[in-house]
Amino acid sequence: MQFIDASSFSAERPWGALDVAEIDNASIRLHWTDEPYVWHINDGPEVFVVLDGTIDMHYRSEGNERVELLTPGRICYAESGDEHVAHPAPEARILVIERKGSI
Repeated sequence: MQFIDASSFSAERPWGALDVAEIDNASIRLHWTDEPYVWHINDGPEVFVVLDGTIDMHYRSEGNERVELLTPGRICYAESGDEHVAHPAPEARILVIERKGSI
């Protein structure tokens, strides 16, 4: 068994990650960041759980940019084809579950 204190995890660079587990073809990773990611379109489904800090999740829906505030305990489910970018405010720890090798 493994126990992880997510609240004390940090990485050497923004969006650095600790690989927690692989289950079938899914990866489960704990990320730390103090900088936004990049706009991208999911190539598979993704579950994004804020554990510590806050994230402004920018996404495009029907050609319009929207922002949803994610606080600890909030879950974002992005489907294949969803375009989005996460902006931490000011830093965050996030559990991401996605297809192994996904962007």
